[in-house]
Amino acid sequence: MDPRNFLYSPGLLDPDAARALTKRHLAPHDDGELYLQYRTSENFLFDDGRLKSADYHADSGFGLRGVTGETTAFAHANEISEAAIERAAQTLQLLDPANASAAPPPPRTNARMYGEGDPLSAVPFKAKVELCEKIEAAARARDPRIDQVTVSLNGSWSVVEIVRADGFVATDVRPLVRLNVQVVLKDGDRREMGYHGLGGRYLYDDLFAETTWNRAIDEAIRQADVNLRSVAAPAGEMDVLLGPGWCGVLLHEAVGHGLEGDFNRKGTSAFSGRMGERVAAPGVTVIDEGAIEGRRGSLTIDDEGMPTGRTTLIEDGILKGYLQDRLNARLMGMEPTGNGRRESFAHAPMPRMTNTFMLGGQDDPEELMSRVKDGIYAASFGGGQVDITNGKFVFSCTEAYRVKNGKIGDPVKGATLIGDGPTVLTRVKGIGNDMALDEGVGVCGKGGQSVPAGVGQPSLYIDGITVGGTEAA
Repeated sequence: MDPRNFLYSPGLLDPDAARALTKRHLAPHDDGELYLQYRTSENFLFDDGRLKSADYHADSGFGLRGVTGETTAFAHANEISEAAIERAAQTLQLLDPANASAAPPPPRTNARMYGEGDPLSAVPFKAKVELCEKIEAAARARDPRIDQVTVSLNGSWSVVEIVRADGFVATDVRPLVRLNVQVVLKDGDRREMGYHGLGGRYLYDDLFAETTWNRAIDEAIRQADVNLRSVAAPAGEMDVLLGPGWCGVLLHEAVGHGLEGDFNRKGTSAFSGRMGERVAAPGVTVIDEGAIEGRRGSLTIDDEGMPTGRTTLIEDGILKGYLQDRLNARLMGMEPTGNGRRESFAHAPMPRMTNTFMLGGQDDPEELMSRVKDGIYAASFGGGQVDITNGKFVFSCTEAYRVKNGKIGDPVKGATLIGDGPTVLTRVKGIGNDMALDEGVGVCGKGGQSVPAGVGQPSLYIDGITVGGTEAA
């Protein structure tokens, strides 16, 4: 079945009518598009030995956006029809006609980051429930200290089409799956949690492989065991060694958002007006790449129809670029980078990260550990907060260890890292040769919208970050 059939219905809207409506209503403006979307999603939650919930959701709709200068008019509806689009077009009357020629259409691409298969329909409902049950039982059999096991399985499938006034039409089909395993270990009166998740833009096949979900169980139990042995974290400024992979979420939040075009055009980012300047230590190269096959943050095209690619943000410590959607790129006299993203048809696009990571260096991770005389090794992070205007952040560690004289000591509980992204980048004194991307669980929030994202980095030795802890003085 042609996935576009989910977007068009006889008597409501056909592709020719969509192109004609878009041309008539958007031609007077600088830019804009009709964004059509059909999406389905499901979520299975297995907790305490039983299926707690099994949700399925399907919806469709469109967003119509016109842009003139810096002004955007946007309207959306969950009915894909000519009549609904005509009603939405009344919003465009608020815009002045364009004074300059219209922005050119996005370039075409033959690349495909994923197939058209639908993970939701490819596996029977019963098999998904049985997988969650099997994982829960296998986890409990691993360790007698297990007090609670929670398994969740999520999948979604989306068909989008972007129609422009200049006749440009692009279609994308986007699968996304994720598996999460969380365990709680109990020893006496103490209970500690461990978690592992993974996924990406592919079908369920890999998540159903025993090697995959057994590894998720093992990792969740290992992390819970570490936390069960943890002691109170110290406090003060100290050297920190960040682990590879998921720790790149700190880079994403503390640096990545500050490199998005809208913040820099408005002058509200800590990196505004600093193009070509040194903003990080030598050797620090930060990339955003939306064209990595199967990755959670990857897209064949962004939500404006631009092909995704590789954008160098910082190269050897020098600021080289920003992440751009079409509007901010045009207003800044730059090229769009394929980073115009939206949560759904009900949202207008804005510049957002895809898969953002730091390239690896030449240092051996063990040698980096030997440099830490008195500090912390942070292996994994939980939540964090960041102020875009100055890059100040607070991040909680979900797995961290005390390090003295280059040796890993006790795991610590309650450690937080406090600092600001621009300063931390200048304090990078060692870059490991073990760069890794996360395993596909990232969700990025901005302006009330959430989108899937990927992060990554090598081991990083940082000469001085404030650590917040609970250890008694």
